[in-house]
Amino acid sequence: MRVVAHTCSNTEIVCALGRADWLVGVDDHSDHPAEVVGRLPRIGPDLDIDVERIRLLAPDLVITSLTVPGHERCLARIRAAGLPYLVTRPQSLEDVAGDIRQIGRALDAEATAERLAGRFDALAGRSPTPDPVPVLVEWWPKPVIAPAGRSWVNQMLALAGGFNPFAQVDAESTEVSTDQAVKAMPEAVVMSWCGVEEAKYRPHVVLRREGWQEIPAIRNRNVHAISEAWLGRPGPRLLDGIERLRQVVENCRRRGSQ
Repeated sequence: MRVVAHTCSNTEIVCALGRADWLVGVDDHSDHPAEVVGRLPRIGPDLDIDVERIRLLAPDLVITSLTVPGHERCLARIRAAGLPYLVTRPQSLEDVAGDIRQIGRALDAEATAERLAGRFDALAGRSPTPDPVPVLVEWWPKPVIAPAGRSWVNQMLALAGGFNPFAQVDAESTEVSTDQAVKAMPEAVVMSWCGVEEAKYRPHVVLRREGWQEIPAIRNRNVHAISEAWLGRPGPRLLDGIERLRQVVENCRRRGSQ
């Protein structure tokens, strides 16, 4: 089968299911696994794919997504071109497990998909941690954009012992004003800036924000970098992202006990 994957998360799911050799093209932002994507043709940026390039790859299936505003335009182009497609739109860890199973069925990898999805299922039964720590995850620094109520990040934080102060906002993400940040009083800020390499995250951008100085995370310089590869891509690496968030929460608790 000839498969084109649009979005990093779908590329990573296909590879985790053992079907990397079925990939014939990926979007420009897919960067993992490097040894796989480095040899594949590119179909353009994830918000502006080139449908003609996809057509020339003669795919049996295009796996696309609606995880970011603007992806709907890519889906419309794929449909208009008459290409066979599968679309994902996860908002929870259960949805991610469902997408893994759906892609597994399409790629004749159901057993592998079930094992991987089962790791997400196992998390659903865990009890919340008492006294969770408020943690602000940032998708973007200026303006500050954070996950909102319809995001898998809420569950990830809960499993790590934290909580998202903006989980009550009925949206996938939300802009956070200075007043809102002060009211939320996060004890940690996690930079997970989309489309930016983790090595280029700059804590001083957060620490120097006007009006934020009395926020505990800023006062205690509790600002952390976790690449969006671990938090923003609804695929297998979210499992590792939970562990990285747990380290952030544990750091908050240690500082609080000193």
